[in-house]
Amino acid sequence: MVSAVFHSSLEAVAGHVAVPAPSKIISPAPVAAAAPVQQAPEPTPPTPRDFSWIWLRLLPPILGFALLILIWELVALKSSNGFPSPRTVWQQAVTVFSDPFYSKGPNDQGVGWNVLSSLKRVALGFGLAAAVGIPAGFAIGRFAFLARMFNPLISLLRPVSPLAWLPIGLLVFKGANPAAIWTIFICSIWPMIINTAVGVQRVPSDYMNVARVLDLSEWKILTRILFPAVLPYMLTGVRLAVGTAWLVIVAAEMLTGGVGIGFWVWDEWNNLNVANIIIAIFVIGIVGLVLEFALIRIATAFTFEEVKS
Repeated sequence: MVSAVFHSSLEAVAGHVAVPAPSKIISPAPVAAAAPVQQAPEPTPPTPRDFSWIWLRLLPPILGFALLILIWELVALKSSNGFPSPRTVWQQAVTVFSDPFYSKGPNDQGVGWNVLSSLKRVALGFGLAAAVGIPAGFAIGRFAFLARMFNPLISLLRPVSPLAWLPIGLLVFKGANPAAIWTIFICSIWPMIINTAVGVQRVPSDYMNVARVLDLSEWKILTRILFPAVLPYMLTGVRLAVGTAWLVIVAAEMLTGGVGIGFWVWDEWNNLNVANIIIAIFVIGIVGLVLEFALIRIATAFTFEEVKS
């Protein structure tokens, strides 16, 4: 009984005593990490300009022309027959090109008319050679029978000097102008035939095998396969032909006469005007350089990478 009273009193006391709640631990607020201080980027030093292209591109040709003028001046100083100096030729060139298109008769015309007449002959002879030579090159390269038939003739006639054909032209055409065009034709046709035929023969055999499998007609083989593949070779032949034609027309006009840069050179020699002859030499070189550069750009635009390599 005592024990009962004792336990009951303890329970009563325990019932009235508040048990303290467990204290909540407050964690300190996280301290934000300090942002790294960004340093200003160091200024990059200016890249020095590369002027090496001046040494590689401009300086060599300038030195070459300077050497030419120096040798020319020394020859003029040492000459006892009145060879003109560069200064004299320059003064005469200013006079000649001040009125390049004057006309005082059929045998006295400005240098501009003479150059245009020569270019006209070259264009006619070259155009006829292209109309004949390029198709002939395709046929010779495409068919082995034609190649065996015409290769000996080409090998025989190609080394002949173009001027050797000039008397034949005079005999057949009975005129100086057609004979000069004939000479341009005969000297321009060989590079076109040979380069076009070589280009056709170098077309990959896989292309032709695909054409046989697809049963393509000869026209489609020509237009879809051969022509795109042969075009770089053909343009190379055209470039070589134009260069040869421009070389030959000067000599042909010296022999045939008429209006033309070659006749102008010969006429100035008869007048002992050496300064005009030197001017004509530079004009012939500049026109040939322009033709060569234009055809090189055209050929490069249509040349594939594997052909360039």
